[in-house]
Amino acid sequence: MSQAYQTYVLNGELMYEYFEGTIQAVTPAYIVIDVNGIGFRLLVANPYDFEAGKQTRIYVQLIIRENDQTLYGFETAADKRTFNQLLSVTGIGPKSALAILANVSSGGLATAIAQDDVKFLTKFPGIGKKTAAQIILDLKGKITTDAQPAAATIMPTADQVAPELADALAALVALGYTQRAVDGITDALKAFDATTTDAYLREGLRLLSGRA
Repeated sequence: MSQAYQTYVLNGELMYEYFEGTIQAVTPAYIVIDVNGIGFRLLVANPYDFEAGKQTRIYVQLIIRENDQTLYGFETAADKRTFNQLLSVTGIGPKSALAILANVSSGGLATAIAQDDVKFLTKFPGIGKKTAAQIILDLKGKITTDAQPAAATIMPTADQVAPELADALAALVALGYTQRAVDGITDALKAFDATTTDAYLREGLRLLSGRA
């Protein structure tokens, strides 16, 4: 590629806009992208949305703290903007912002905020009623997307499946897999011939490891 990355310098600090390269590794928590022979580890909302060996452009945000520098990656510029807008809300840190984007698109979030849907926002990990109200107060009318706003929906959850499968899905999330990654294998698990939570859990782990 003629240009593998785009950078800016702001207040003397290097600011990355995006990377272009090849996905070298996909894990439950992060991905690694090779850019001209340098591997960058990026924390992303849904690692299994990326495919190892595929060339892609990923928008990035560098978060610098006292003893830590972390790169966050996004599939679209709109998601990167939304991430930074969420960080401007009191009580929202990078992990919470990423967890929100793991479960809803920027358009879906914009719709929920426009409709003052506190109940919807409190479905996200670590978001209580007070923080949800603050998100609406601070971001209403401010989130923009590159496409038409999507409906504010979260993918089917455990209450729509058999109790044994529901327990297995909850266990996978507890093990560190994102809700979206688990939702991505739910249909396969529904079709799996099992009657116990343990059997569903083993199959779920097999499916998720196969995506790494």
